[in-house]
Amino acid sequence: MRATAAARTMPKLLVFQHVASEPLGHLDPLLRASGCRIRYVNFGREPHAQPDIRRYDGLVVLGGPMNVDQVERFAHLGTEIELIREAVNAQKPVLGICLGGQLLAAAMGGRVRPNAVPEIGWYRLHTRPPAHGDRLFRHFERTPRYVFQWHAYAFEPPPGAVPLAWTRSCRQQAYRLGDHAWGLQFHLEADAALIDRWLHLPGGRSEIERHWSPARIARIRAATHRHLPVARPLSERVFGEFVQLFSPRRYAHLPSR
Repeated sequence: MRATAAARTMPKLLVFQHVASEPLGHLDPLLRASGCRIRYVNFGREPHAQPDIRRYDGLVVLGGPMNVDQVERFAHLGTEIELIREAVNAQKPVLGICLGGQLLAAAMGGRVRPNAVPEIGWYRLHTRPPAHGDRLFRHFERTPRYVFQWHAYAFEPPPGAVPLAWTRSCRQQAYRLGDHAWGLQFHLEADAALIDRWLHLPGGRSEIERHWSPARIARIRAATHRHLPVARPLSERVFGEFVQLFSPRRYAHLPSR
């Protein structure tokens, strides 16, 4: 009976995944340490899935190779948009990463379109003044940080959203809706194994070589070695704040460093 009662009180997180090569990354150990129960819905394997968002305490929407304007090809994108809107309107914590941030924007009235240039690799991220008091982005401490990017599309934040960050080649990199939903264009969740996996995928390599010389792959690997030791603890603080919204047991206090 006690075990059953404990299971019922454990927070439950729903994760929308689009391809096996884009998992939670750094987020996974944080979520597991928090004691929450994670349910993946991989729409690449279950394109007709219809999860009940009411059964969960939070939602994370991961990245993927498709684009928001490909609903005719990937019908699940329409399903996701409806479920994301339902989660936001129910005041559930929502985190959208890359494609997930674009889907969140589309769900709440924002626009998504091709960026002027693709971003693949490490880029210097600048925060906007509202980020200094933001629960998640205050951990950037007003200092430009290198973050990992892999996208060709970008979002315009939805009406009422607070823009939080930018890069020189993509002016909208993050936003907050209310006090419980965030859209990120960059991959703060990417660890070394995940980045190496993306660089090894034939599709990833060909995408890079469409825009740059093959030497860029080696440069991205070198930049990963330089920047990841700083990016990883930053991701733990930023994502730790998000986890605290629905599972406060582990992350009672995360001081800015």
